[in-house]
Amino acid sequence: MPTISEFFGIRIAMRFLDHNPPHFHAFYQNYKILVEIDNGIVQGEMSERALRLVLEWLSLHREDLKAAWEKASNGVEPGKIEPLK
Repeated sequence: MPTISEFFGIRIAMRFLDHNPPHFHAFYQNYKILVEIDNGIVQGEMSERALRLVLEWLSLHREDLKAAWEKASNGVEPGKIEPLK
């Protein structure tokens, strides 16, 4: 599962040929979540602070994430997306 971004100890990844709806995975310490790109629906648990950062990053990079999803769903390396600063 390629890492597409990392910030503040949070790792964002996207699987090749993954199931719909378009989403990404976020990992922080012992937490992991799945976040839908279009609507921000979260499955799983994460600390409140880390979750806020992930959702802020999503709002800034939604179009980049859609493009990365298209690549990954076709088995192509999704590339990197700028981290939250």
